[in-house]
Amino acid sequence: MELSRLVVVSNRVAVPDPTGKGSAGGLAVALREAFQAYQGIWFGWSGKVAAHPSSQPKLVDKERVQYALMDLTSLDRQEYYNGFANRALWPIMHYRIGLSEFSRADYAGYLRVNRTFATALAQMVRPDDLVWVHDYHLIPLAAEMRALGLTNRIGYFHHIPWPAPEVLGTLPGSRELLRAITDYDLVGMQTDRDADNLRRALMQEFGAAQRKADIVDLGERQTRVKGYPIGIDVRGFEQAAQRSGNHRIVRQTAAGLGSRQLIIGVDRLDYSKGIPERMEAFERFLIGNPDQRGRVTYLQITPTSRSEVPEYATLSRVVNETLGRINGSLGEPGWVPIHYVNSTYPRSVLAGLHRLAKVGLVTPMRDGMNLVAKEYVAAQNPEDPGVLVLSKFAGAAQQLTDALIVNPNDKFEVAEAIRDALYMDRTERITRWERMMNAIRETDVSWWAATFLRDLSGNKSLGRTRTQVRA
Repeated sequence: MELSRLVVVSNRVAVPDPTGKGSAGGLAVALREAFQAYQGIWFGWSGKVAAHPSSQPKLVDKERVQYALMDLTSLDRQEYYNGFANRALWPIMHYRIGLSEFSRADYAGYLRVNRTFATALAQMVRPDDLVWVHDYHLIPLAAEMRALGLTNRIGYFHHIPWPAPEVLGTLPGSRELLRAITDYDLVGMQTDRDADNLRRALMQEFGAAQRKADIVDLGERQTRVKGYPIGIDVRGFEQAAQRSGNHRIVRQTAAGLGSRQLIIGVDRLDYSKGIPERMEAFERFLIGNPDQRGRVTYLQITPTSRSEVPEYATLSRVVNETLGRINGSLGEPGWVPIHYVNSTYPRSVLAGLHRLAKVGLVTPMRDGMNLVAKEYVAAQNPEDPGVLVLSKFAGAAQQLTDALIVNPNDKFEVAEAIRDALYMDRTERITRWERMMNAIRETDVSWWAATFLRDLSGNKSLGRTRTQVRA
């Protein structure tokens, strides 16, 4: 019997680069994994702005997947993407109430784009298709599709944190978004804690009843809310790290280090990542351990993003001021404490840099999962692995319990963890690394995609087929 088609919907669509030079993000890697078991459509914004965009998507066929690309108007982009999604929803979801800027016009634009997407998509969806919607940009999409008469199984995966009900409730329009999310048959969260936050919000706002462990009953509809921690391509990252030694940037970095030990951080420029706070924790480490000056180097790789959003321009200035102050006050001739790079590197380079690093510093103030933590673990040399220092507010901390778990708001605690990581003996490093590797292998990206789609479709036979074969 032929499997149902899979229709994936996300804010941006990652059409494969024919040159092979592009660096696919975590979402792109994960969703391409989902399409291994299905043929189907990947629908979303093209990333382009047009004065008069077509109401129908541009179609690009690549192997098993048809990419359906919608352009936005300049006003759509400003209100839907820069406005409500990234200036109102994003900060609230990351517990930054003071940074959330709500505008009725932006909210109307957010709803308008979701309605436009639903109208275009409804013409492409067949009755037996599975529809899988991704992330906070598209929370109302299922409600818009239901209004058009679609009865398909529709699932939603939320890639960022879902806050406690009292935090979400500070956002105007949050009640309407909560009601809209119940039009999904299955809602996936990164952690059980996030899933519990959403279930509690639905019970508090609408008097929903919780049936079994993860089903919320609103009378006319039942929605399953469950944790599905997203994984990485563990084997692929391992292999990339093993082959990385011949890459020019990795070779030059290793040569430049000499006998110094490397500490690495890799994050997109975002206030949720805690980059200035991390730099200050490293500063505190050097002040408290003056014998380590000149013996360690901290490399922070931070591609810029959302430069049109004012809060990000402010963050960039703060990061550069913090960087300059620390390097100016603690640097010495021939040694700079922190190397800060805005370049975007492909997986082959990042894997090699992770493998070089004695310490992986992953200390977001709040994060849905944080795949960098898992990539750092996967890249390590099994015979001499580095140590992961991980924020307790990253979803990954629920799985990687053998990392050195820290509160990123406490500079002294993070500084102490850096010291402990650098001085940890090889036996303990190997023991901790092996347990973390087991955890990320068991819930890799294949497991994540297959488990969610199995639950969405109700087809218990999908399961972990590909993971089991590979293992």
